[in-house]
Amino acid sequence: MTREGGRIMRRSRWEARLNPRRRGKDKYFRVHPDSPIPPESQRHFKALRYFPPDPVYRFELELHEHSVKSTVSVQTTHGGERDLVRWGEFRFTLGGIDCVLQAYRTDERSERLFVPFRDATAGLETPEMGRYLDLERQIHRSDGNAWIVDFNEACNPWCECSQDYLYPYVPPENWIEPPIRAGEMRLALGTARDDL
Repeated sequence: MTREGGRIMRRSRWEARLNPRRRGKDKYFRVHPDSPIPPESQRHFKALRYFPPDPVYRFELELHEHSVKSTVSVQTTHGGERDLVRWGEFRFTLGGIDCVLQAYRTDERSERLFVPFRDATAGLETPEMGRYLDLERQIHRSDGNAWIVDFNEACNPWCECSQDYLYPYVPPENWIEPPIRAGEMRLALGTARDDL
């Protein structure tokens, strides 16, 4: 098994964890009253679309924490702004291209890292506005200062399902060149926001 930078666990282990989470999310979207899929459309919804699991997009990376935690204001889908705290950055190589992604905190008191990104699949196979990773210390923290950064867990913003949800646009500093064909894809025709 090969990869460009960063360690991976055996495919059988991480894929065995990934697939039940996907099935659980599909069920939540399909039947839960708090689903982002509008109630009148839930009965037509079957499942989210995903790229096949691929270990090439699963990394264990050091978080290079910033000594100065600056704040960046980003526009949201509702026309306002939202402040994100630049906590650190992840550095990795994909397809021979060196990439850097900023990891933000939406609240300095939270230990959750918010990693929005936009790649070469945006507007084609994935939403135009990009996708994101939510990294929880208890789940994604590995040995030492390493974090599991698994793009197979990449999520679409809920505003793709309904205009009721607000999402911050991906800051330009988190636009990366290589395509990331992992995680969630665009919603199928008939469940996308404009078709509901």
